[in-house]
Amino acid sequence: MTEIMPEAPKDCALCPRLRQFILDQREKEPDWFNGAVPSFGDSQAKLLVIGLAPGMTGANRTGRPFTGDWAGDLLYATLGKFGFTRGTYDRRPDDGLELKDAMITNAVRCVPPQNKPIGAEINQCRPFLKARIDALSEVKVLLCLGKISHDSTVRALGLRLKDHPFGHGSEYQVGDMTLLSSYHCSRYNTNTRRLTEEMFENVFARAKALIEA
Repeated sequence: MTEIMPEAPKDCALCPRLRQFILDQREKEPDWFNGAVPSFGDSQAKLLVIGLAPGMTGANRTGRPFTGDWAGDLLYATLGKFGFTRGTYDRRPDDGLELKDAMITNAVRCVPPQNKPIGAEINQCRPFLKARIDALSEVKVLLCLGKISHDSTVRALGLRLKDHPFGHGSEYQVGDMTLLSSYHCSRYNTNTRRLTEEMFENVFARAKALIEA
């Protein structure tokens, strides 16, 4: 049996729809990253933040998770506030920012049309997520952003969704790890006040407390 690596190859072709979408974007924007976006952060991370998928003009453009769009502005500012960064985030993959005790990945590694991966694509990418979690020997907290990320992570851990439903601030103990979840830090969620900065920070405060316990 072939070992699944924690990162998908940039030219991953497991999902035909996503592969064609990226090839189309390469023609439109040849200077963009346009590929399966690798995880970013500390290989000894105690916190793994799991997003949904690369944003079209964010990670799909820059090649670094949550870099270059509104969701990233909020996420990296919050990570910095709780001591998980070194340097200054400047919306560029070459801004010199480093993550400390943290890593960011996505449940789906390639940008989907309208930011909506279909079920088969989420399932196809899940082995990379599981391998990413398994490769982090020091991880204590998995922090999922949004329901799709939460549900895929629950399945990657071999758990049942009915026993681990998604909710903002939901928390489950999974062996030596804690699974936390938050509404996604998208512009839509923050504009509609479904997610406020205070709500987002409260989840990170809980993650920090669990790591330090």
